[in-house]
Amino acid sequence: MGDSGMKNGFLSQYFTGVAGKRLSAVEADILKSHQHEFNGVQDLIKILGEPTGKVTFKAKFLYLTDQDGDPVIEDGFLTWYDARLMARVERGVMRWEYRLYFPDNLPLQCAVAGDYLVVARLPDNSLIALITEKDTTMESQVRWLFGLCDDSHPGFSVRADLEGEQDRIGFAARFILEQIGIEPEDDAPSFLEQMLQQFDGTFPKTRAFSAYARSTLPDVSVNKQPDEALMCWMEREEILYRTLEKHLLADDLKSIINRGDDDFEPDRFVKIVQSTLQRRKSRAGSALENHLEQIFSDYKLTYTRQGVTESRLKPDFIFPNIKRYHDPQFPSDRLTMLACKSTCKDRWRQILNEAARTPEKHLITLEPGISENQTEEMKTENVRLIIPKRLHMTYTLSQQQWLMSLDDFITVVLFRQTPEAF
Repeated sequence: MGDSGMKNGFLSQYFTGVAGKRLSAVEADILKSHQHEFNGVQDLIKILGEPTGKVTFKAKFLYLTDQDGDPVIEDGFLTWYDARLMARVERGVMRWEYRLYFPDNLPLQCAVAGDYLVVARLPDNSLIALITEKDTTMESQVRWLFGLCDDSHPGFSVRADLEGEQDRIGFAARFILEQIGIEPEDDAPSFLEQMLQQFDGTFPKTRAFSAYARSTLPDVSVNKQPDEALMCWMEREEILYRTLEKHLLADDLKSIINRGDDDFEPDRFVKIVQSTLQRRKSRAGSALENHLEQIFSDYKLTYTRQGVTESRLKPDFIFPNIKRYHDPQFPSDRLTMLACKSTCKDRWRQILNEAARTPEKHLITLEPGISENQTEEMKTENVRLIIPKRLHMTYTLSQQQWLMSLDDFITVVLFRQTPEAF
């Protein structure tokens, strides 16, 4: 289904069709009952095809929330069939009734009425069945990714063509794909030899790697386009890092395998995977701070990175600097605190007690499509959210009117550090 029309750089590279619907109370009960069948799935024929007998698909089930822990995941299967097939064959009753059967599993047991269900078919003919908790950032992100915005009817909204303009794979789409367990196929092999030579075949310090990533994009200018520069640098560093990671990880795994069965240690594999994921998370946050620091320097902003405030807390950036912050004679309305989180989820509340002299907190993140519930809470807590302009499209129109861009933030800080601002 997907091979002939698949184009790189679009969702069709990863999915051949997708369908989504909000779960009703009856359906949520079905998930927990012994029936284990969805009814009213007629439109799924557009992505699953006309079943001949019972067609069983390998499937991965996920339940996703905004909590920081891992999603609930379980492998299983989905069976697609027409319950009226035998009646047509044996008695000539011309009726069709399609059903989707699923086994009992933990992700589906987590679902409640109002959660959002997505069924997606992959090019290898397996399926992903993912449920996102109602009104969460995960729901906003998944629905934006797949272009599933219609809640006007109770059945599935189905998209079998995933090569429209909205389906291009950019930073936001790659980010969300990773959240649902799809590894984006991005690498930059032309830089691998240079990286191995420059960094002696190891992972470099984060500042050094960020500087290297910027050096590979000499035409990117911060002047008048800080939002775009930040996105370009972050995208490039991510791709370069994954390229280097893939190579070094392969070497680590080969060295374990080549030791022979007598020395085989399964725990070593687990430890390598765990350290790889941990390094990815911490590096992404450091990369964001590194590139912001370069932008702030280019704009001649004065700042302190990781300065110590009350209770030994360390906000990511204090403007104009930490010395001014601790000077009681310096006007508090000229101080600015900026927190950086490459991803937010519920962790944005961690910044509320940082820098007591700045009641308004500024937070920059690269997380697309944060839910309206979360942004309303941010407003209540006096948190100003900064999102690079390119990601504003993943937010609702009302949210976009409130969001700040990086350019907006720089304008505010530049004004506050001028003598005329007294």
